[in-house]
Amino acid sequence: MALMPKRVKHRKSQRGRIKGNATRGNKVVFGDFGLQSLEGGWIKAQTIEAGRIAAQQYIRGEGRLYVRLFPHRSITSTPLETRMGKGKGEPEAWVATVRPGTVLYELGGVTEDQAKVCFARLAHKMPVRVRLVRRRPA
Repeated sequence: MALMPKRVKHRKSQRGRIKGNATRGNKVVFGDFGLQSLEGGWIKAQTIEAGRIAAQQYIRGEGRLYVRLFPHRSITSTPLETRMGKGKGEPEAWVATVRPGTVLYELGGVTEDQAKVCFARLAHKMPVRVRLVRRRPA
């Protein structure tokens, strides 16, 4: 089941633009390795879920996967072959807004080689460029 908020203040949001780098959520906190975005963009709820399933199937119970993003923003669209006017379209999908530097997923309890292979599988599904990052010693 794809992620979506239980309730929102406003059904429809404006597009906005993604400026600057991530200042929060840009460090590996829960696991040992993380998948960090290198560019900004929107990641659909279905894509987040597809990545989660691909990673869970690879690690198969050994280790732990943490999903660090949530789709709060609704994306609207009008039906095809509809004339101009008649207002804004209906909400169609939920997306997470990602800035460069945001950690998308984290893995704990696995070796670095396992994390590399697992995140390589996830990287193919992501609409933004990503890289593997390690947890910094505190």
